[in-house]
Amino acid sequence: MPKKRKTSSTTKTRSTKKKEKIEDKIVENLVELQKVHLNLAEKFDGLTKEISNLLALFEMAARNFAKQSPGGEFEKDKQFLEKIDRLLDQNKTIAKGLTLMEDRMRARVYGAAPEKKEEQEQQSRAPISSNRPLPRF
Repeated sequence: MPKKRKTSSTTKTRSTKKKEKIEDKIVENLVELQKVHLNLAEKFDGLTKEISNLLALFEMAARNFAKQSPGGEFEKDKQFLEKIDRLLDQNKTIAKGLTLMEDRMRARVYGAAPEKKEEQEQQSRAPISSNRPLPRF
């Protein structure tokens, strides 16, 4: 028996069925993609509303803060800073007095004159010169 040849009509129907299946899949995927885009757009709308509410809250808080912050606080801060400045001046005066007392005590104990001490301090502040080169890092 001879084999039957496929006719061109059966081949066409198969190819059209494949095309239809592919088209159906593409349509289904496009519909699903549109659903995802719609869901995403709704979520962005919700996020936009939430951010707007948050900004409104911040604006309200800033207005309330500006209304409630009295100018008296700045005056209190100024007074506080003035007190700190006075304390610093007092500390400087006390430090000078202690230094003078120390100098007198050293003069009594060690017998060194205050002028000699000043000369020694000036010499110790002078840079030390040596023949060695400076280290490299």
